[in-house]
Amino acid sequence: MVIEQDVKLSDGRTLRTYDSGGGAPRGDGLTVFWHHGSPQTGAPLEPLLAAAAARGIRLVTYGRPSYGGSSPLPGRNVASAAADVERIADALGVGSFAVMGASGGGPHALACAALLPDRVTGAVCLAGIAPYTEDFDWYEGMVSPGGLRAAADGREARELYAATDEFDPASFISADFAALEGAWASLGADAVKAGRAGPDGLIDDDIAFATAWGFDLAEVTAPVLLVQGSRDRVVPPAHARAMLAGLARGELWVRPEDGHVSVLHACPVAMDWLVAGAGRRSRRGA
Repeated sequence: MVIEQDVKLSDGRTLRTYDSGGGAPRGDGLTVFWHHGSPQTGAPLEPLLAAAAARGIRLVTYGRPSYGGSSPLPGRNVASAAADVERIADALGVGSFAVMGASGGGPHALACAALLPDRVTGAVCLAGIAPYTEDFDWYEGMVSPGGLRAAADGREARELYAATDEFDPASFISADFAALEGAWASLGADAVKAGRAGPDGLIDDDIAFATAWGFDLAEVTAPVLLVQGSRDRVVPPAHARAMLAGLARGELWVRPEDGHVSVLHACPVAMDWLVAGAGRRSRRGA
């Protein structure tokens, strides 16, 4: 049973959260916080719930500020996610946990791993964008980088871009569209719902991605699994390689035939990776 609730924060904001543990701890089982893509509402997606249930994982999801009923947080950066997740974990009685994020959720998952080292046991980042850098052409291979380019020029420029922004179908390969018509249909429906609610969450995300994140990848001490589709036209493979180079304990799985959405088919085996890591730490008494 998934429990939906608003967690109230000390600054007066609320975050819309979803807990597949029914609002209670699940013994010694692993808890995973899912960080949604951009745009999404934060509601749990059917394939994630099914994969988590099959593995005895307690899945917690939430809407980032300005998404899915969560309060805005003006000027937020990527690092801001760590404090929000810590407050949600405290409210739900969760001690240690793993994190997973896809696309725009990837950086936010890594923020938790970097800034909550005593609580995050492992991280998975699927098709995640890398910190902005001039060490390589950050935009190369993106079919539609206009939102991020505008975000780099500030909020006013990104808001102006949002007024005429339209999705470019060339951003997805055939495997992506097949995933959205099949197992990941709930993702497409949720993205549409998030988009209809307005662009504020996506604008804030893009500005956060294109400016200083508030932490360095080198601060992440937990093991990190990067999963990347070789044919991704939204977040190109160079981003995964750049993140791998910056992580102390990174591992990269490359899926040659996957794009930006179809790479999510790896979520069940990525959860297996997290469960196996948690088991190894338990046997060591960590």
